[in-house]
Amino acid sequence: MPEKSLRDIPRSLREQYEKGKAAFERNNLDYAITILTAVLEQEPAFYDCREALRATQFRRANASGTGFFRKLISKTNPRLAKALAVWRREPLSALKDCEQVLNGDPNNLAAHRILADAALQAGLPRTALLSLEIVHRQAPQDRDVGLKLARTLAPMGHWARAQKLVDDLVAAHPNDPELLEAAKDMAAKRTLTEGRYENLAGGQGSYRDILKDKDEAVALEQERRDHKDASTADRLIQDYERKLEAEPGNPRIIRAIAELYVERREFDRALGYYQRLQGSEAVDPTLDKAIADLCARKFDLAVEQLDPHAENYEAERTRIQEEKAAFLLADARQRVERYPNDLHLRFELAVLLFEAGRIGEAIPEFQKAQNNPNRRIQAMFHLGRCFGHRNMHDLAARTLQNALNEKPSMDDEKKAILYELGVTFERMKRKEDAIEQFKNIYEVDVGYRDVAERVDAYYAGQAGG
Repeated sequence: MPEKSLRDIPRSLREQYEKGKAAFERNNLDYAITILTAVLEQEPAFYDCREALRATQFRRANASGTGFFRKLISKTNPRLAKALAVWRREPLSALKDCEQVLNGDPNNLAAHRILADAALQAGLPRTALLSLEIVHRQAPQDRDVGLKLARTLAPMGHWARAQKLVDDLVAAHPNDPELLEAAKDMAAKRTLTEGRYENLAGGQGSYRDILKDKDEAVALEQERRDHKDASTADRLIQDYERKLEAEPGNPRIIRAIAELYVERREFDRALGYYQRLQGSEAVDPTLDKAIADLCARKFDLAVEQLDPHAENYEAERTRIQEEKAAFLLADARQRVERYPNDLHLRFELAVLLFEAGRIGEAIPEFQKAQNNPNRRIQAMFHLGRCFGHRNMHDLAARTLQNALNEKPSMDDEKKAILYELGVTFERMKRKEDAIEQFKNIYEVDVGYRDVAERVDAYYAGQAGG
């Protein structure tokens, strides 16, 4: 089913759509949601209407706040279970149920995930992209969502972003064969598509087609560079500024300028552009994180600018680092309050609490973060460490062993869990159990931390005995 534009929609529904938009402009949000939802139920492929509905849902949620009971109801809404059960065979029905859930809680990531799957099943990639972007912004480390987002973007021509998403996933999961294959496939297809070699292979086009628009090709390549020199950045900023004059409210252009200033470490200018986005109608959960990252980099720059030979250097460096840690913790708290369903964000908050020594506050956050399949083992590992810090060694050992049970392959993550479990057994005076953990590491990585010393000392003691 191809997605439809406004001109493809029957006149009666176009009028209803315009009425819904007018209600949105008047801030009559409940009425706008009712109208736009009704239009989508009749024309589920009407992308502009779905985009308008999403903006309305977020505006209402931001204006009124999503109460605890409404969020609880949306999280346990039977419509989600129904949509999950039918999205493969009845994707349009699943779309309808998901929108009903999002009308109550537009940040419901479960609804967005199911909606994206149903939209792809129905042949509605832009609709899927709308929800995938929201999930990815709130849970940027989610491996499956990132891969699905990349595979949705690529056929739509967004090759640079799609490839970066896959490359970032490979960096985070270097031993994942599916991601390695996806990165290889993405790079090959991008070369074929952007180089227009597909046409040449099919007997169409010519090498002149490949070489034409040389200036544009150079500009695109420069924009894709991870490290831009000052002159290139200046030219790109000037280009974007000209585009912004023509489209003063375009959030993508504003964000591009902000990101260029961040790369140049002109953080105050970047912040000014990010703040322009804060006043826009479109809701972008990544904006808060971008501003937080910018502020963190300002702290780092302040440390770099200190004179290392000054008498108060260490004191000033410590002060700035403490201020940075306090800022990051406060910001993470605020974002968890704003996006309570984002389990990755809860994990980040828990780690910050743990590093700040606030173990009692970190424990419930790690317990909640265990429900994120991409952070489950790390959450269990840290939870075990929390119990250890509170001298609850039996709970620590049990939690770490549970984490090991879900970690079949030996990698750095498993080595860290084994080491922590060994230390925990030592504290419990279970020396034989402790040395078994260290020996498991020793067999595959004799250079890991002080494992060799521990194992050698154990066998030396045995020989001496």
